[in-house]
Amino acid sequence: MKPIITHFTDNDLYTFTCQYYILMKYPRAEVEYTFFDRNHEEFPEGFDDLLREQLEYMRDVVITQEEIDFMSRRCPFLPLWYFTFLRGYRFNPREVRLVRDELGVLHVAVRGKWFSAIMWEMPILSIVSELMHMHRGDLDRYDAALEESRARAKAEQIFGGGLTLGDMGTRRRLSFAHQDMVVRVMKEVYESREWPGKFTGTSNVWFAMKHKTAALGTMSHQLISFEENVSGVFECNFNVMKKFSDVYDGDNGIYLYDCFGDKVFFSNLSKRMAMMYKGLRVDSGDEEEQTEMIIEKYRQLGIDPATKQVCYSNGLNVERALEIHRYVDGRVQDSYGVGTFLTCDVTGCEPMNIVLKLTRGRITESREWHDCVKLSCNLTKTLGNKTKCDYLIGLLK
Repeated sequence: MKPIITHFTDNDLYTFTCQYYILMKYPRAEVEYTFFDRNHEEFPEGFDDLLREQLEYMRDVVITQEEIDFMSRRCPFLPLWYFTFLRGYRFNPREVRLVRDELGVLHVAVRGKWFSAIMWEMPILSIVSELMHMHRGDLDRYDAALEESRARAKAEQIFGGGLTLGDMGTRRRLSFAHQDMVVRVMKEVYESREWPGKFTGTSNVWFAMKHKTAALGTMSHQLISFEENVSGVFECNFNVMKKFSDVYDGDNGIYLYDCFGDKVFFSNLSKRMAMMYKGLRVDSGDEEEQTEMIIEKYRQLGIDPATKQVCYSNGLNVERALEIHRYVDGRVQDSYGVGTFLTCDVTGCEPMNIVLKLTRGRITESREWHDCVKLSCNLTKTLGNKTKCDYLIGLLK
């Protein structure tokens, strides 16, 4: 089988921004990531061999000068020496352990230096997704003309409805080719006329480069999940905000605040940090409730909520995004990151619900290992060691 991933930057921007943060703050840290399938799929016999073959191909995926030139122009918050590091980076399949058990359950774990292991999340997820859709026959049944027409109609609905929206669908896409088409069509429709809405770009760096649009993303839950073992659950958000700001010298972007729920975050959000970040990302919980909490917190801190961006990204489709947009009604600068509904909303196709999450970590190779967990604002997204999750949930009540 041909390689599925052939471009180094066929990856989300936050992978690179988090990797640079790790190099600056935790260069000796070691971690373990674990694959979770929320739909509990039965993977076909031999699937692990196909996946292993694809991971071996990753040895030859290296960054090109074109990719370096694009990122250095469009991501000025990343220093030039970082691209020298990327030029020397090589994927190491020995960091990945995988097996399909007798019940058809796929087990995948990535273990290694954090700055290296972090690069595997998007490739593993997008490969697993495309292989599974290939196995189901979804790619054989794919009607390119029909799906392009549907994507065009969806884009018109998005921009006509006044949504500020970008693609965040790399990890659970139907295929590389389908995501390519979606980003192309979104940009074509947006540029075809004046719209009340706006196309903000894509989280996928390769497609941002190919289609000459913005690459989106700043950080992920793993930074807070790891920090909890360093500074405790009540201080980890503040310390990540401060460290991230130190690394990026104020180019902080949007903060993803729900790793340990909203209560622990808002109780410790300082005015300085609130002012330094462009806004917040709502990735779990009830969007209306989260919106009211965000607005109230900004007001308590003496900040006009209308000057702040709130990005909604919790498994949205267009109808739900439009509903939130009407509810917000200009009280904050609302934007939307949509993933699966853009890159795997295909006729007769059932999207996967897979993630690769940080589950263990240690600051250096000589320190003890600790469990890393994620609670979020809804318990259905809780991941990690159950005993620790239950303890923290009780502690945060």
